[in-house]
Amino acid sequence: MGNGDGIAAGEAGPQAAWQAPGAVERQLYEAKECGDWPAYFDTLASADLFFADSIARIDAHPGSVKCTPYWYSQVRANCLPLLTEGMLPPPDQNPDTAFDYETLEWFAKSWRDDSILWLVINPGSPCEAFLPATPPHQGLWLEHANRVSRCDCGYPRHRMHLRALEAGGAASGPVAHGLGLVALLSVNNGTLWNSIAYHGTGYYTEKKRLKDSWDVHSRQQWQHTQESLLNADFISGVWNFALNVRRSLARDYGGEVELGQWRHAAERALRDHATATEYQLSPDGVTKVSPPSSSQMEGQIAGVQRLIGRIARYEERFRADGLLTDGQFVHKVEAWDYGRAAGMARWGLGARYCTQQEAEKAISRASAAGQASYQSWEEFSAAFILGRCLHFDDEKFGTWYQDMLNAHRILTTDPASPWLTIPWA
Repeated sequence: MGNGDGIAAGEAGPQAAWQAPGAVERQLYEAKECGDWPAYFDTLASADLFFADSIARIDAHPGSVKCTPYWYSQVRANCLPLLTEGMLPPPDQNPDTAFDYETLEWFAKSWRDDSILWLVINPGSPCEAFLPATPPHQGLWLEHANRVSRCDCGYPRHRMHLRALEAGGAASGPVAHGLGLVALLSVNNGTLWNSIAYHGTGYYTEKKRLKDSWDVHSRQQWQHTQESLLNADFISGVWNFALNVRRSLARDYGGEVELGQWRHAAERALRDHATATEYQLSPDGVTKVSPPSSSQMEGQIAGVQRLIGRIARYEERFRADGLLTDGQFVHKVEAWDYGRAAGMARWGLGARYCTQQEAEKAISRASAAGQASYQSWEEFSAAFILGRCLHFDDEKFGTWYQDMLNAHRILTTDPASPWLTIPWA
């Protein structure tokens, strides 16, 4: 137990001049100012509520929850301070402390601690409120939580919304542009697209994300993965080969490249490459590389022909859905790695594998790489979505595609979208 002043999000200044960091905090403030406590609880029920914990304890007991009480003189009692996402301090502010989150529903159903008599929401801010934490009051929280609209798919309730900090977020420059590269995923996941001091879904969940999805368990592994994404090393060489063939044809002959022409050129390039003499450097010195056998060659050709067909069918669907205009095609899919590189920088910060300065540097590098390869947000988006579909979708046109299509439409139409407020170059 400690003194509540140590967990305060900030000192309350003149309330009339206060700029709420985000929509959640603004709604809490407005409800408090007019005494509309049902609206205050409705907002809380839709928000993620973060609480501080020791990094050492979380690492020692992953997946467990510990809510530490603090003494607040205002109510002369132990309180549990909870912060909404816009009030979270920068991750670098205290290297020993991290934040995890739960919902008001969880606190109503699962949290029991007789030593904590109050919740205090966003302590030290103009939207601060002390809420009694007795079982009857928890029943009231649950009533509000039960009114929150939910996704049947089990995804977070913020999903598929463009969400942003209204104050203190990136708005211009390389970091903001780089965060725009991962905005498709930010909209899909319902995270604040412009948050630089990123906590994401909490320290434990961000670490678990990197472990489960990327096999990243340490700072060194994060650094290696981050650099690989910035260099587009995860892009399949076969994807690059097929797209390079079409890009060369378009450059040499101009106009739209017919599917049959593309396939024929790809086969010819593979056969020509097989007959060329190749050498490689090995521990034994420079050695000659044996050409593929006839069956291997036919297998490579068949595989590339299938890939070309997949790409063409995806692009046809992209045109029907407005991701591409008539006659337009995807030149390269490095966007799939550059967008994820910007995401990896934030995920690494949330998992404390890097500093905020390191994350911003990586995001800026992703921005530069994206600008060097593409001419517009829309061109980048189509390339990113094609890469995602080739990686995950297997021509099912399921959620891997539909989610990105929906996010693309939001980002190209919402007036607050970075794609409409930040110039591509």
